[in-house]
Parts: sequence; structure tokens; C-alpha cells
Amino acid sequence: METIAAIATAPGNSSIGIVRLSGDKSFEIIKKIFLPKNPNRKIKGYTMQYGNIIDENKNIVDEVLVSFFKENSSYTMEDMCEINTHGGMVIINKVLEECLKNGARLAEPGEFTKRAFLNGRIDLSQAEAIIELINSKTDKEAKVSVKQLNGSILNDISNIKNELLGVMADIEANIDYPEYETEEIINEKIYEILKINKNKLLKLSNSFDSGKILKEGIRIAIIGKPNVGKSSLLNTILKEDRAIVSDIEGTTRDSIEEDISIKGIPIRIVDTAGIRETSDTIEAIGVARSLNISEEADLNIAIFDNSKILDNQDKMILENIKNKKSIILLNKTDLNEVDENINIIKKYCDHEILKISAKNNIGLEKLYDLIEEMFNMNIIDVDDSTILTNIRHKNQIDKAIISADRAMQTINNNLPMDILAIEIKQIMQDLAEITGENVSEDIINEIFSKFCLGK
Repeated sequence: METIAAIATAPGNSSIGIVRLSGDKSFEIIKKIFLPKNPNRKIKGYTMQYGNIIDENKNIVDEVLVSFFKENSSYTMEDMCEINTHGGMVIINKVLEECLKNGARLAEPGEFTKRAFLNGRIDLSQAEAIIELINSKTDKEAKVSVKQLNGSILNDISNIKNELLGVMADIEANIDYPEYETEEIINEKIYEILKINKNKLLKLSNSFDSGKILKEGIRIAIIGKPNVGKSSLLNTILKEDRAIVSDIEGTTRDSIEEDISIKGIPIRIVDTAGIRETSDTIEAIGVARSLNISEEADLNIAIFDNSKILDNQDKMILENIKNKKSIILLNKTDLNEVDENINIIKKYCDHEILKISAKNNIGLEKLYDLIEEMFNMNIIDVDDSTILTNIRHKNQIDKAIISADRAMQTINNNLPMDILAIEIKQIMQDLAEITGENVSEDIINEIFSKFCLGK
């Protein structure tokens, strides 16, 4: 393969920048552009040398450290070098330019990891775990990605495939030597193995609900009338003055979105414009947008001013959320409370009701606990269970479950063994697409195109 080069660190000035090389000519290129302080040292894998990168006129480009990795023991399973430069973009680009001048070509997005996959160092599910680890927004999501990178999905899939290979061996033996065991006994044995492994696949598929929450998070809309404390709630949750808080009604006329983490789960929280009837054209647009956001949210937090009796505007909001996943907050407990409000709310819906003071940060922990409980976040086991976070993996496992159902139906219908073998092979092919043993080049290219340059 051609020798490739790319900048492996994020754009912008920093203390250190890294230019990465991989391919047969990596060491040859380094010899042309790197002048070590100790030129007599032999190049060994997993070593570093100190020296200078020089241009064609022997001018010093930068003072660097070069790491050397030998083939079969590197990230890509090829000869690799990583040039640690000073972090200015001018310097990093100049070092990359010298690599390209001397025989390397610019790497495509994700090409280093793609070579690690093609050269057998990792399977496709591990490669995808790398990009998910890079993009992790919380500790829990990162833990799941690390487990996948360490082969949790690969191991689960391999165990299922190995059991199916045993089944295929039994089918072949029965076809070749039918006198050793009756087809009825063989079918019972195979049916039980298929049932057990189908349940394993169902468990993996069902884990995607948790994985989707870990990866994509929960979209929460804060809704309510003007001046009930929506912006105060947002600011208290964020622990900063993100939204303008004022006694003047209608201050927030557009939505404000922020990403936070609650109980280790990524949350996209949206503070919406106050919902009320209005003749103001601009405010009316904001109200319409608030209702739309409420409709699309995974959870509505409907907040009401509990120092006043709920009016028709409040009742309209209660009517709007009665069939949506929602939590009701009675705010301003630091003021005089109206006890009748709870009875009014219960006439419209049976959502959980919490009393809070957004201004004084009272009741927020109960809110976080309730969100955790509503989305089963407290039972997501990131340490011991394999959790799917990738929709491609979920789709392939669902295909394998359908193939397993067909194989079991083949046994129920007393169809020939060779038909059963075809269905079991299909299960294995469905699973092989996850690990990359049976996957098209187009899918491979699409996966690695999502990576950044230098990874």
C-alpha cells in the first residue's frame, strides 16, 4: 500500500502537534527529512528519537520527537512514524508538506483505522467503536465505546457463530451419515440451540434502547406560560446565567438549547418561549415554535407558578401535555403556595408533580432522580452487559433474528436438512456484516468517511 500522512491533532494552536505516517516507505521518508541528534542509533519499534525536521535545503523546520512503530506491532500493522512537533499550525503543515514532498500521499478520512481493519488488527465493530469513543459526550457513553473497542460485540457475535458452526457440523454429519442419529433427535437439538442463540440476539437488540439514550441523549423541553420560571430553571440546571430572567412577561421569544449531562446521560435541554395567546406577531411565532418543540421532545418539563391559581392558559398547557411523557413542576415554593393547584392538575393528567424553587435550587435533585427513573437510566449496566449504540449493528442483529425464526420454522415444517442449512448460513452472514467478514466495500468506505483526517 502507498505510504500515507496526515495531521493527527485537532486544528489550532497547541503545545504539541502530531503528524502521522503509515506504510512501507515511512522510515525511508523519515530518513530524508529527519536529522536525529544521535544519528548512529538504529531504528527500533516502540522507540523515540530527538532531532530536527529539515527541508530540501537542510533548513531546520522544527525541533521534534519521532516515534517509531514496526509493522505487525503498530496501530495500522504497517511501519509507522509519529512526528511530535510544536503545536503551531504553520509548523505542523510545513512538516506534513515535507512528508508529502518525499513520497507520502495525504491520507483520506479514517484511512489509518481503515488499514488497521483491513490488516486484521481490529474488526469493523471495533473500528466503529473508535469513532464513537471520540464523539462520546458522557462517561457512560465512553465506557460503552471502550468495551466495544475491546471486543465486547465481537466476542458476543463470535460465540453465537461458533455455536452455529457446531450446528452446521451436525447437519453435515447427518446428511453424510444418517444412520448414526435420527433426523428427529438432530432437529430437537438444533432447535434448542437456535432458540438459545435467538434469545441472545434479542437481548442485544433490546439493549439498543439504552444505547440510543447513551449516544443520542434525551431531548427535554421546558414549557410553560411567560414568567413562571422557565429561564430560571434552565440557568439553575446549567449553573450559569444562560437565559435572561426578568419580571417582564415574554422576555424569551425564541428557544435556547444547551447540552448537559444528568446522571451520566447526555441531555439536550430546550428553554422555550412562554406559551400564551398573543397579538404580537414575533411572540406568536415563538409560541408556535414552543408547541412544536414540545411535540418533538422526548420529555416535557411543564412548569407552573404555584404562588398563583392556575388559569386558562395553564389549563391549555395541561391539555397539551396530557398524552405526552411529562413532569409537572410547581415552582416558586419560596412564596405562598396555592394548594388547589394540585387538584386542578389531576383533573387534566396523572403526570408526576414536583414542588421546586428554581430560584433557590430547591427540588432539583428529585427532578434528576425522576428523569433517571422514567428513562430507566438507573438500570443501564455499562460495566457487565454489551450495549448496542450503532444502528447498523442493531439492523444486522434484527436480520439475524428473522433468519433464526425462519430456521426454526424450517424445523417445525419438517423441511429437508439442506434447507435448514441455508437458513443457518444466512444467520451467520447477517452477523458477519457486523464484524466486517461479509460486508461490501461501499459500506466500509461509508463507515470510514465519518472519521477525521489522521485517525
